[in-house]
Amino acid sequence: MEKIRRQERRIALTKILVDNPNQLFPLSHFSGLFMAAKSTVCEDVDAIRLAIEQFGLGKLETVSGAGGGIKYIPVKSAAKIEEILCGLSTKLASPDRIIPGGFIYMSDILFNVQLMSPIGEVFMTRFASAAPDYIMTVETKGIPLAYSTARAFNLPLITVRRDSRVTEGSAVSINYVTGSSRRIQTMSLPRRAIPSGARVLIIDDFMKAGGTARGMIELAEEVGAEVVGTGVLVATAEPREKLVKDYLALLILQTVDEHNKKTDIRPAVNS
Repeated sequence: MEKIRRQERRIALTKILVDNPNQLFPLSHFSGLFMAAKSTVCEDVDAIRLAIEQFGLGKLETVSGAGGGIKYIPVKSAAKIEEILCGLSTKLASPDRIIPGGFIYMSDILFNVQLMSPIGEVFMTRFASAAPDYIMTVETKGIPLAYSTARAFNLPLITVRRDSRVTEGSAVSINYVTGSSRRIQTMSLPRRAIPSGARVLIIDDFMKAGGTARGMIELAEEVGAEVVGTGVLVATAEPREKLVKDYLALLILQTVDEHNKKTDIRPAVNS
């Protein structure tokens, strides 16, 4: 095989690390892949680390010891998070997004990969210390956001359904009361989706009173999982008391003035 030049090696190494966030690679893996000495790979890693941190693209973490190696963590700085959330709140506050009933049209944003990928990394940054094993959401609009979060963590995504499906085998179903309309609804999760004792992070797109999030928490607990956090993209300012006490909202929706076409939505203080 022809000798790989340094520039090519570093490009390939960066691509592998970025495509596999939070995955630990031993230096021997890259040494063998590029047929280069470990000292040479270390020089490449140092150069890549400097560039990634200089441009606020995350960080490279080196783990020492026999089982050590290098991994890419797509964390966001506080300044970058503020920039992302301010930009998103500006988009959501556009007057043409207000639809009858005082609602905000969000679907195009939620299904925009370029917008949701950095939001997933924001959630990963905020919940990194929770060390989840799985990301959970409920169908359907929360899926792209939860998938982006799962991608940033490099973890499996579990989707809760409104009803059970025969193609997924036996399932656990619960009834829950929606916090806003006080209606009784059902959600279901296949028994084999999450092993007992797993740590679960719940991610959803919107929270008003917290009934859906509360239902997902109860469903996860029903299958023996531990919920280590709950994150939502947008939470309403009212009601102040949610059915979920401990959650992280990135944006707070204060008011929607349908008559004057004005929306007050801003980054949350705790974001």
